[in-house]
Amino acid sequence: MATVNFLYRSTKEKSYLNLRLLFRHDNQDMVIGAKTQLEVTKHYWTKEHPQKRPKDVNISNKQIEVNTELNNIERYILRAFNNSEISNISKQWLENQIEQYYNPKTKSKKIPITLVDYIDFYLDYRKHEIKKASITKYNVIKHKLERMQNQRKKPILIAEIDENFKNEFVEYQKNNNYAQNTIQRELTFIKTFCKHARYLGLETSPQLDTLKLEKVKAEKIYLSFKELEIIEDTKLEFDYLENARDWLIISCYTGQRVSDFLRFDKSMIRIEKGKSLIEFTQKKTGKLMTVPLHSKVLEILEKRNGDFPRSISAQRYNEYIKEVCRISKLNDLIKGGKQLETENGIRKVSGEYPKWELVTSHIGRRSFATNFYGKIPTTYLIYITGHSSETMFLNYIGKSNKDLAMEISNYF
Repeated sequence: MATVNFLYRSTKEKSYLNLRLLFRHDNQDMVIGAKTQLEVTKHYWTKEHPQKRPKDVNISNKQIEVNTELNNIERYILRAFNNSEISNISKQWLENQIEQYYNPKTKSKKIPITLVDYIDFYLDYRKHEIKKASITKYNVIKHKLERMQNQRKKPILIAEIDENFKNEFVEYQKNNNYAQNTIQRELTFIKTFCKHARYLGLETSPQLDTLKLEKVKAEKIYLSFKELEIIEDTKLEFDYLENARDWLIISCYTGQRVSDFLRFDKSMIRIEKGKSLIEFTQKKTGKLMTVPLHSKVLEILEKRNGDFPRSISAQRYNEYIKEVCRISKLNDLIKGGKQLETENGIRKVSGEYPKWELVTSHIGRRSFATNFYGKIPTTYLIYITGHSSETMFLNYIGKSNKDLAMEISNYF
């Protein structure tokens, strides 16, 4: 449930009103604001607008004019909010909605009614908002739907995305050996496309909002402090493996994504009050980050005369750290999924594998979050990892209600 209110925020005698959108997400109260194009005087807003039954006919007429416009704006924003995924709601989203309210896009370009064609339309419509990684994900879904469409020999209409479609989609994906969590995630994206289409006026199924597919619990694979010590102490024959190992240690003690930590260089480091900090902008979120450097990271920098390890691609890094962990004899059999060649192509296949085979570039981020949970206040950990809520963070490291209850019991 969202609400809208309007404020006069300027020190000037005449200014545009600010709109404030209030809603709740992940048990947190959220407030975002943006400027409208409704201009009033400070005197009117503070003295005349609040009057209940003004005797002055000019004030009464002005109230009617202003309230009509405010109601129109409010209805537009709340309708857009209800037709959008809450994870997409941001200040930029609100500013875009207000811009569209005042400058609606012309409907000269016909809106597609088939799901596959609509994905292209959606990508073009939101081309200034969607990041490159999301474009790649959406195109993967589109290509799967194209193959599904060819198999069923009829187009997939936006209006028919209902329980029957969900069942058909799940069956198709499972017949092609896709994992449950992959299917669940892609169904969520399909709902996003359809809600956007509904926002633009297309008909959608009454069942759309209630479509749901359960996720299965995935193993949370990480490197413990003890395993990191083993990796550090292992003798490596080749320089490229030493280089990859240093990056792995850095990732496990900074908690950043591979797209960020592989870009680290000494120009990002600054010293404040004797503490070494690294400052950078996260590639995925665009958020400016300042993270303290752990002593393990400082040891690597000292060994390399103040420089970070040599830059490598994420693909090579993924390959090399598996080799590093194999040489370090991380051979315990654990449950997980890895990419294998199947009759339907490359798929993630669940099973029990030696731990080194399941090591990927993401393991450093999860290792940091898991190892330091309970040692560093969760608020600080969330700041470093960038999760939007404590609930998401705890799910990320695999903490259940039972785990939390047992930890709380230590205080009794």
